[in-house]
Amino acid sequence: MFMGEYQHSIDEKGRLTIPAKFREGLGASFVITRGLDQCLFAYPQDEWKQLEERLKSLPFTKADARAFTRFFFSGATECEWDKQGRVNIPPNLREHAGMQKECVIIGVSNRVEVWSKERWEDYFAQSEGSFGEIAEKLVDFNL
Repeated sequence: MFMGEYQHSIDEKGRLTIPAKFREGLGASFVITRGLDQCLFAYPQDEWKQLEERLKSLPFTKADARAFTRFFFSGATECEWDKQGRVNIPPNLREHAGMQKECVIIGVSNRVEVWSKERWEDYFAQSEGSFGEIAEKLVDFNL
C-alpha cells in the first residue's frame, strides 16, 4: 500500500526522484499515465493489469467508456528506474500535470500520484473544507 506525501524536483530533462518506499512498491518496471485532476498516476504492473482488465470490460459502444479508455491508455508509458532511482517523465505527461520544477508525490493506496506542487496546493486548499462532507457521503461504504 502506498501512503504519504513527499516533495521533489524534476530536472530539465524530465527526470524525477521517487521516494525509496514508493520505488520498492512500484517494482523495477511500472506504468505512468495521465491521472484525473491534472496529475499523473503510477501503477505497479500487477495493479495496471487489473485496471486494464476492468477497462477492457467497459462497453465500447458507450461514448464515455471509449473516451475514458482513450484518455487513460493513450498517455500510458512503461517506465524503469535509472541508476539514481529516477524516472524519466515524458513531455506529454509533464505537460498534462503542469510539472515544471517542484513536484509533490503522494501515495494513494494502490497507486502513486505525481502533482505539480502548485496544482497540489490548489487542489488541497479547495478540497480541505469539504472533507467532512465527503466523509459523510462515504459513510454508506462502511469506512
